[in-house]
Amino acid sequence: QVQLVESGGGWVQPGGSLRLSCTASGSIFSIYAMGWYRQGPGKQRELVAVVTVGGRTNHADSGKGRFTISRDNAKNTVYLQMNSLKPEDTAVYYCKLAEGVYKSGSLRVGGVAYWGKGTLVTVSS
Repeated sequence: QVQLVESGGGWVQPGGSLRLSCTASGSIFSIYAMGWYRQGPGKQRELVAVVTVGGRTNHADSGKGRFTISRDNAKNTVYLQMNSLKPEDTAVYYCKLAEGVYKSGSLRVGGVAYWGKGTLVTVSS
């Protein structure tokens, strides 16, 4: 079993910054990628950013130029630095871990996905 614990959420004024962290623990066979999703009030959950164990990153358009994802593989930890926050960034931010599986001798995305319980980010005046 794998457990994800997020931290770093809170209240911030527009233009402010927050740094989220997520640490995975438990019976982890292999990690293909870790990422951040968010769900605002009355909205669907959406991808914010993802980073693979090899270091490749992808950021959604909503956060490009403002958000940066990074990871520490040795600590099984992923971070999300959020700058120039806007009210529309208000949401519960969830950490996701995607296990990898070996196919044809290489590690590919697959297996079980695990989710954290989320951390609330509120951006308001």
